[in-house]
Amino acid sequence: MENISLLSQLVVSISVIIVWIFRYDNIVIEFKQYKLSDLLRNIVGAAKISLATMLILGIWYKELLIGSSLAMAFLMVCAQLAHVKVKNPWPKYVPSFILLVLSLFIAAFNYGLV
Repeated sequence: MENISLLSQLVVSISVIIVWIFRYDNIVIEFKQYKLSDLLRNIVGAAKISLATMLILGIWYKELLIGSSLAMAFLMVCAQLAHVKVKNPWPKYVPSFILLVLSLFIAAFNYGLV
């Protein structure tokens, strides 16, 4: 189960980094579609990249995992709500939903619930 948690950490971290660094043009378009400000977009991006970094550091420093994974889960819930707000088709919900579930799993595992 520890290997699954570690794999989850890597999947969440790498996914967030790819989207927020290498596919940033898509993020700009989405935030405009959601009618959210550039400032909020930059705050969310900085938070997600920081949390992704903390999840990677959690490989060596386990005390970082519960807080960072719960914060990431919160941001993924916000992403789900943004999709609902603009009535996106269901396939748009899937990536953030998967990252939400993985983030909750990381927190539960490291809290000793799983």
